[in-house]
Amino acid sequence: GKIVAQGKPMGHLFYEGDAGAAEFKNFELKIQVLTKAGANGGVYFHTAFQQEGWPKQGIEAQVNATHSDWRKSGSIYSIVDVKDVAPHKDDVWWDYHIVVRGNHAVLKINDKVTTEWTQPEDWKRGGKQISQGTFALQAHDPDSVVYFKNIRVKVLD
Repeated sequence: GKIVAQGKPMGHLFYEGDAGAAEFKNFELKIQVLTKAGANGGVYFHTAFQQEGWPKQGIEAQVNATHSDWRKSGSIYSIVDVKDVAPHKDDVWWDYHIVVRGNHAVLKINDKVTTEWTQPEDWKRGGKQISQGTFALQAHDPDSVVYFKNIRVKVLD
């Protein structure tokens, strides 16, 4: 009843199904997550399938409570970062809620807003931008174990 993400050395599971024709723009994503001690992972949105490597397109919603990376869960990775203390504990299921409308993104953990960001009109970060695309679950490295379950997406007008 869950997806286990553990990289070798890393990997990404991309959504390619019928919902939204796997090309989402405005959406609401709800997903339950559990991290094991020292785990790092992520939930990418507005990304595109690629055979290997870190996604070149899209935004990463960070998943990390106790990994050495200082960017913690609830971050829009390398854009608006949650620092120092993660808003959840390892070994406990928590709710990740991501809402994107236009060029505005809101990330919540257990109903608490961790990050809210409006992408500037002149944003120049290559493919790392709010646009449209699919989702991907990240398996960061062999020592990171992250579980995902109850994945739900709603397309918004």
